[in-house]
Amino acid sequence: MFTIIRKEGLSTSVTLMEIYAPYIAKKAEPGQFIILRINEEGERIPLTIADYDREKGTITIIFQEVGKTTKLLGELKKGEAILDFVGPLGTASHLDGYKKVAVIGGGLGTAIAYPQAKKLFGQGANVDSIIGFRNKDLILLEKEMAAVSTRLFVTTDDGSNGNKGFVSDILKRLIEEGNQYDLVIAIGPIIMMKVVSNLTKQYGIKTIVSMNPVMIDGTGMCGGCRVTVGGKTKFACVNGPDFDGHEVDFDEAMRRQQMYKEDEKKSMELHKCRLEGLRNA
Repeated sequence: MFTIIRKEGLSTSVTLMEIYAPYIAKKAEPGQFIILRINEEGERIPLTIADYDREKGTITIIFQEVGKTTKLLGELKKGEAILDFVGPLGTASHLDGYKKVAVIGGGLGTAIAYPQAKKLFGQGANVDSIIGFRNKDLILLEKEMAAVSTRLFVTTDDGSNGNKGFVSDILKRLIEEGNQYDLVIAIGPIIMMKVVSNLTKQYGIKTIVSMNPVMIDGTGMCGGCRVTVGGKTKFACVNGPDFDGHEVDFDEAMRRQQMYKEDEKKSMELHKCRLEGLRNA
């Protein structure tokens, strides 16, 4: 069992949990993920490792309550435990040798971008971080990102934080101002990663994106997490989750992302009915 030693709400429906998992913390690196199962009847879901502390033996995960399992996870309290917590899985990000990097996080993708920026900044790279959200109430990890960035730019779709626009708008402006990036890392909604990758392709800037399709076993056996990269089938759980943004078939990835929306909706409705039944009992 893996004990929750810290729980913190970051914004609407977004929660941070620090989990005691010393063997995973010992080997975790930016870009990797874990797969958890809350209980014996629960499904397996992947969550990116948002941070790790080797001395404390902890792994930090950040998640949004968008489906049944993340809803159940959010109901757990500090001191309670998660049944299964497996990792680190996936291939760690290759971040050595870069001098000037733009790290972009869209929405909850900021939680995945944070360890990337932290590692690069710790290695002495010049890091321009750009994070974007729908509105100011959804902004998360602003202080944490500022601490691991040379410069931090925060934007919102509606301009409610005083800076209206998209992350791609800021990136384009920075490139046109003469910033020469060795690498751009873009993590967030698929459409955002597609737009950023299309932009950087025009300038010939190497771009890495993090793909998080449906995963089951996390070992490449089931094939559920397949993505098309450079015309070839890759598995995000073992070949990724990092891929060359200029080679990913984002349109196919978006179609696959919608496959189980209706099933998830039914599962959530059933969970809600059960909760209501308990309250009325």
